[in-house]
Amino acid sequence: MTTAPLILWFRRDLRLADHPMLSAAVQTGRPLVPVFLLDPQTEAIGAAAKWRLGQAIEVFQASLAALGSRLILRRGETGPQLAALIAETGATGVWWQRRYDPVSIARDSAVKHLLRSAGLEARSCAGAMLLEPWQLQTGAGGPYRVFTPFWTALRSREIAAPDAAPTKLISPDHWPASDQISDWHLGKAVQRGAAVLARHAVVGEAAARLRLDRFLAQTVESYADQRDRVDRAATSDLSENLTTGEIGPRTIWHEARAAMIRGAAGAEPFLRQLAWRDFATHLFYHFPQMDRQNWRPDWEDFAWRGDNPDAERWRRGMTGEPFVDAAMRQMYVTGRMHNRARLVAASYLTKHLLTDWRVGLDWFADCLTDWDPASNAMGWQWVAGCGPDAAPYFRIFNPATQAEKFDPDRRYRDGFLAEFAAPLVRGRQNPADDFFDAVPKSWQLDPINPYPQPVINLSDGRLRALAAYQKRKT
Repeated sequence: MTTAPLILWFRRDLRLADHPMLSAAVQTGRPLVPVFLLDPQTEAIGAAAKWRLGQAIEVFQASLAALGSRLILRRGETGPQLAALIAETGATGVWWQRRYDPVSIARDSAVKHLLRSAGLEARSCAGAMLLEPWQLQTGAGGPYRVFTPFWTALRSREIAAPDAAPTKLISPDHWPASDQISDWHLGKAVQRGAAVLARHAVVGEAAARLRLDRFLAQTVESYADQRDRVDRAATSDLSENLTTGEIGPRTIWHEARAAMIRGAAGAEPFLRQLAWRDFATHLFYHFPQMDRQNWRPDWEDFAWRGDNPDAERWRRGMTGEPFVDAAMRQMYVTGRMHNRARLVAASYLTKHLLTDWRVGLDWFADCLTDWDPASNAMGWQWVAGCGPDAAPYFRIFNPATQAEKFDPDRRYRDGFLAEFAAPLVRGRQNPADDFFDAVPKSWQLDPINPYPQPVINLSDGRLRALAAYQKRKT
């Protein structure tokens, strides 16, 4: 036994409950030094995700302070910063919650080697997933590649119950110095869009828990039938909280299962969507090139267009297709995009505009506050037709018919397209006008300008995409 401090290295796990690392650390009875490192890997994430991470850090600092603890902030390379903290605190070990993307694995492996070489404890812990990527295997002993058998296997396994939040953390005798988060300027890259994003973010563990409770009490019953309706508040909206770790997946799993047992009709479909998140991470762990290479090697010679002027109009929400543009503007204003809208926007880029899915993947990574590297990669490859368990390439979403089905009263499109807003509503603070307040001034967009003509006729774009697909097959 030792009374030397432990450094708890927090990343995207900014919560107190359902946190195996934190729970186990508290049980040691040792002084704990919570730390967040703004290392180069974290610096490299997209603009909106970095801004949202900063919001989460601030709230988590307050949560720790309420327990008599602190969150020490340091900026720089991971190894040297941890070494300095160890020297300053006398800590004999560093613990962290695992991440499964290749960048994080490489960083964490290097840290583990560095610490153990110095005779220090290095411990990585579960907590980001329902089950670790190596805990579910096919009958042949390999990773799952198709969701349905993955889901069948997952639902039959026992998922550990979430740990309760600690009520107190033991502090070290002396706290090391800490950066001020305001000096990090994590919102710098979103520029004037930060004020707009702030109106739509729901930040922190308490807020995430309240969001889950409201969803299960008020919305889950109709989830199966309504979740694709972009004009209705029919989903949990927990994605931004999951990606920052403000709520744990085991908490959601057990609460939703309890709702299912009570007879809530939409609870099991909701659990399936939570399992898709695990599935994406499972795939990314086993196939770490998923965000850069076509999952299916025979797609390497497909005639994708690289970045192009049409793709730029797509990024700016100015394609002339109202459903696509509303989706892109929703993302720019709120930092999120409804899942049905993501499918339509991604299909339009990769099929109607024949643009490489990686162009879209990079833009989503820059603009989403709920960005998750595994889900982003799997989603784009799935829609493009080149990925795991993918929709066939010839399944081309028609934005017009999708809008008729999932936005029949135009509430979603008119809500994000200022060009169609009623004159009496214009000028008030609303999502449609927020878009023009958030975008870079260099785009020179103005809501008083007429709505643009379509980039391409939908029928012509579909035929062009099918012709490219047929050429690939031959």
